[in-house]
Amino acid sequence: MKLLSVAVPCYNSQAYMEKCVDSLLEGGEQVEILIVDDGSVDDTAKIADDYAARYPGIVKAIHQENGGHGEAVNTGLKNATGIFFKVVDSDDWVNKEAYEAILTKLSEIVGGPQTLDMMISNFVYEKQGARRKKVMRYKKYLPQGKIFTWEEISKMPVGKYILMHSVIYRTGLLRECGLELPKHTFYVDNLFVYQPLPSVKTMYYMDVNFYRYFIGREDQSVHEDVMIRRIDQQLLVNRLMIDSVAGKRIGDKHLRQYLLRYLDIITAVSSIMLIRSGTEENLEKKKDLWKYLRNEDIHIYRKLRLGILGRSVNLPGWSGRNISVAIYKVVQKFYGFN
Repeated sequence: MKLLSVAVPCYNSQAYMEKCVDSLLEGGEQVEILIVDDGSVDDTAKIADDYAARYPGIVKAIHQENGGHGEAVNTGLKNATGIFFKVVDSDDWVNKEAYEAILTKLSEIVGGPQTLDMMISNFVYEKQGARRKKVMRYKKYLPQGKIFTWEEISKMPVGKYILMHSVIYRTGLLRECGLELPKHTFYVDNLFVYQPLPSVKTMYYMDVNFYRYFIGREDQSVHEDVMIRRIDQQLLVNRLMIDSVAGKRIGDKHLRQYLLRYLDIITAVSSIMLIRSGTEENLEKKKDLWKYLRNEDIHIYRKLRLGILGRSVNLPGWSGRNISVAIYKVVQKFYGFN
């Protein structure tokens, strides 16, 4: 059994996937790299097969009909044999020193008396053209040097939430909670992190800059113009996140608070993208999103709608929408995302 399985979803990734896979090979025999070719029409499949031939004990090439990023993650999880599971997108890469430190710690924990559900580490926004690289770290909010629970986490501010780039899950936990991401849908990264969280009991944080998150290509799914064009997919993910918590009894109040803050942020992002589009149709979709939340769980709706973000993205009229966008731009610049 491998210590860590890493799924690398690839769709027409020939231009950059080698940098990603080469960085993951630094993990050696402890790691299994699952390159999932999601129906590519360029040389992605050939590159994946070449890696599998050169590193038969480490790399496995999996080919499937195009099903989107979520289906590629699903396929990776189905084929994983590692104790732990991580997703690394094909245009991203990992830092060697941090990688080695994480593998060492995971190996120690596996040999110890406690079960670890989720490993958390830092990630770096490798924004194209940016001199200053924004690091998303959690040392002010998460304990270090020990396995901890939700009760020991400090409240994180807006913009400081755990993303797919930050986490390594226990493979068994993902299977036990029934994680299955929707096909042909972008922005499922948030679902990958969010849906398993109620099953997470134990965590460990390492203050190392492990994941390098490349951001800035014009065709990238998180580019603002692309998000607006694909807003229906963002809204699907948002609604599925609502479904994950609406009407559910979550006993741990710290976990519940975190889940609601996370949902608050994603709902605000959806709302801003709908406002930014400038169309009457999308303004109606924004109303429908908040109506959906209200219908699914009135208590969560009131908490989010009357909070700072909920108020900020629901200011009335044309001038109110301009203020909402201005607030978004300030946050966008501060955190360094697209």
